[in-house]
Amino acid sequence: MNPDQLAAALLAVVVAAVERRDAAAASTLTVADIALERPRNRDHGDWATSVALKTAKTIGMPPRAFADELAPGILAIEGVAAVDVAGPGFVNIRLEAGAAGELARTIVEAGETYGHTDALAGQSINLEFVSANPTGPLHIGHTRWAALGDSLARVLRASGAEVASEFYINDAGTQMNLFGESVLAAALGEPAPENGYPGQYIADLGARALAEHPDLRTMPRDQAVEIVRELAYGWQLAEIRDSLAAFNVLFDVWFSERQLHEPEGTGTSPIDQAVDRLRAQGHVFDLDDAIWVRTTDFGDDKDRVIKRGNGVYTYFAADAAYYLSKRDRGFGHTIYLLGADHHGYVHRLKALAGAAGDDPDRDIEVLIGQLVSINGARLSKRAGNIIELNDLRAWLGTDALRYSLARYPADSPLTLDPELLQKRTNDNPVFYVQYAHARTHQVARNAAAAGVTREQFAAELLTHETESVLLGALAEFPRIVAQAATLREPHRVARYLEELAASYHRWYDTCRVAPQGDEPVQPVHSARLWLSDAAGHVLRNGLTLIGVSAPERM
Repeated sequence: MNPDQLAAALLAVVVAAVERRDAAAASTLTVADIALERPRNRDHGDWATSVALKTAKTIGMPPRAFADELAPGILAIEGVAAVDVAGPGFVNIRLEAGAAGELARTIVEAGETYGHTDALAGQSINLEFVSANPTGPLHIGHTRWAALGDSLARVLRASGAEVASEFYINDAGTQMNLFGESVLAAALGEPAPENGYPGQYIADLGARALAEHPDLRTMPRDQAVEIVRELAYGWQLAEIRDSLAAFNVLFDVWFSERQLHEPEGTGTSPIDQAVDRLRAQGHVFDLDDAIWVRTTDFGDDKDRVIKRGNGVYTYFAADAAYYLSKRDRGFGHTIYLLGADHHGYVHRLKALAGAAGDDPDRDIEVLIGQLVSINGARLSKRAGNIIELNDLRAWLGTDALRYSLARYPADSPLTLDPELLQKRTNDNPVFYVQYAHARTHQVARNAAAAGVTREQFAAELLTHETESVLLGALAEFPRIVAQAATLREPHRVARYLEELAASYHRWYDTCRVAPQGDEPVQPVHSARLWLSDAAGHVLRNGLTLIGVSAPERM
């Protein structure tokens, strides 16, 4: 019996008890009201529920008395071995060994879909992260946002949401012109422009541009800048795509800021239209020849200029057009994952959603990630002033980086220990989890050599204490995934995997799958092979959710 099946059976018992007193109250009960949890003390049973505490008040009963009334109905559920009412009304439930062990079969048959739920079914989410300027290589800060954003997209999808991961390409404005000037100066052997982009990569781009256009030296300056800018932009964006793909991060949408500035069939750009659309909502006003959005209506610290008196749009105008674009593309919810230096954007973007007619508390989220550092990391030789993603991958490996960045909350500053991440010991969390997965495959190979098959599965034979603990850990996975998605905290998956790996290693040290010596193959060996397979599936599924490989040999 898996947790969902038990929760559904408990709901039926609770609904019947409440319905006898208040049919209307009974009709509002859902599986969420069951609040099924694993007791910290396994002596209390396999599962516990506080449903009596949650619902007794609606029917005018003391929770303890209501729990006592529920107990016989719960005990009658097939697969329940014992029920105990504790404290003010908690109900502890112990399953029959066969019912508990059947979870292993459920997991193996579900395969890569075990852990997926419909917790967020029906939600259409646009998740934007990284969004680096295409004027240089990705650095250590982008590395963290890439790992977190991609892991969040994966857990959201596993929880039933439709998710589009999006990279916003900041390819318009003065920084792009300065980028073009910097590359052209390098190509022509000139000094870099004031506040220009530094680094060997600029010199490399310049040499590449000159090789493709030897006539750069003779053509008009404006024309040369435009040609070089577009060439370097394309090459740098391609490098960004490749760096992210090598980091197991693939975006569904690459959205160019330029299209917000380009006129459409109406002759006006999306930015022009954004001003008119916000004005139609009643939150735009004119003052001192400028156009403003009254964002203070929605908690912003000041109203924002969207078009200056000289007719030039502000960055806020592009933000507005971009947000409206997401809405026009059918996304009911937008999530922005921004860097530590973007705290000022939280109120601004939420106020923008409100000015567009949306609910700032429901339709938009702005998550701020904190800085990350790595002891001993060297600045990039190409870029000169940053630590590049590609260098980090080459040094520490994709798996170590992805796992380590995913196992901490986004809002916590983080310093990684490269010496630890390169160890092949249990002190290294990613090695510890991956080794547990590899061990499940070694168990299967050893079992096959010993003649243990999966033809029969006697779930009732999984009675050892470590088997009960391991089954309990496996049962938690769907809840952990749903919680990680709902709370936007993919680090919960990584921490869960470490606990699961510990439970698996303890079980492995105690319960043998392959018979020892001259011992014949027994049904319990097959049952344990199923359990080991189930653990392997969950470890692999969890690692996949955080973009980390699950090796079969280590």
